[in-house]
Amino acid sequence: MQIAFVNSTHKWGGVKTWTLDVALALKKYTKTNCIILGRKGPFLDKAQELSLRTYEIKFGPDYNPITIAKFITIFKKENIHYVIVNVGKDMRTAGVAAKILGIPVIHRVGLPGDMKNKIDVRLMHKWIKPKILVPCEYIKQGLLKNLPFLQSNEIKVILTGKEPSPTPPQKVHTPLQFISTSQLNPDKGHKDILFALCKLKQQGYDFHYHIVGTGKSEQELKQLASQLQLNDKITWHGFQKNVRNLLKKADVFILASYSEGLPNSLLEAMAEGLIPVARNVGGVKEISPSHTFLWEEENLFLSILEDLLNTQEYKLLKLKKEIWSFFQKKFNLLQKSLELNDILYKINSKK
Repeated sequence: MQIAFVNSTHKWGGVKTWTLDVALALKKYTKTNCIILGRKGPFLDKAQELSLRTYEIKFGPDYNPITIAKFITIFKKENIHYVIVNVGKDMRTAGVAAKILGIPVIHRVGLPGDMKNKIDVRLMHKWIKPKILVPCEYIKQGLLKNLPFLQSNEIKVILTGKEPSPTPPQKVHTPLQFISTSQLNPDKGHKDILFALCKLKQQGYDFHYHIVGTGKSEQELKQLASQLQLNDKITWHGFQKNVRNLLKKADVFILASYSEGLPNSLLEAMAEGLIPVARNVGGVKEISPSHTFLWEEENLFLSILEDLLNTQEYKLLKLKKEIWSFFQKKFNLLQKSLELNDILYKINSKK
């Protein structure tokens, strides 16, 4: 089986991470040949580091005949059986090429608002007839609500998988180590975390907070941390290629986003056995074990952190191991990749 993954977006997002994870898993476990097509930059660089074959594409405007012709040439050369796209531009270039060649298209949608109820979207969907793939039920229901032309049976849900750490957590750090790995943008809620940590410090609690990532709010957050006298409690790691290594050094993962689909960052943390403390948004509840700490009210968030800081070490370690075990059983990358593999074969059998 030959699959082409196409992504024209400029920024690194969850779908790009999913693409590389799934392509590697399919290559490893099912001997599927996966190629990655996208713009020059970190996405293709990372794919090449992982020994995935890549094609650099200059997309140009929508329906660009030169780009469509290039996709047709590549798809023929690689004998592609399926094309998996992400955003509208992918559909209006690679999707058109696939339709001309009679190749099934799968549209992997990361958020309910990624598809708009516009005439060109409706016509393109009607013509290409892609299967839509989403990472959680929350996104499926959002699409059905916002896009009345979609049918439920057109949308398949495969919860995102990750490769779990090969061994369960072996320790709890002293002091307790918190971590967040979201982009430093206003919608990710880092300010709420800093205000809560300030109160904890004033109450005499000992802890350390690792902030991984960059973004629009970075300087503002650093100034706020200084004003709140948290500099001795925070390490700013910036952009990191290997986030999993940093997660291994932490105990509690904090996700304070005001909106999410199914956050890759939370899945990566649970794959390492970190205790998840997350705002109850989007599809978070769908991947949460019973011992996940979800909050909606800010005072509850502070209370959760206080309880964890007051919990005995052996109980925290037991909790970390339970989360790792839950993730290994429910969200193993191998299991989720095989689910995608099965869906692809079913699509092919109906052609």
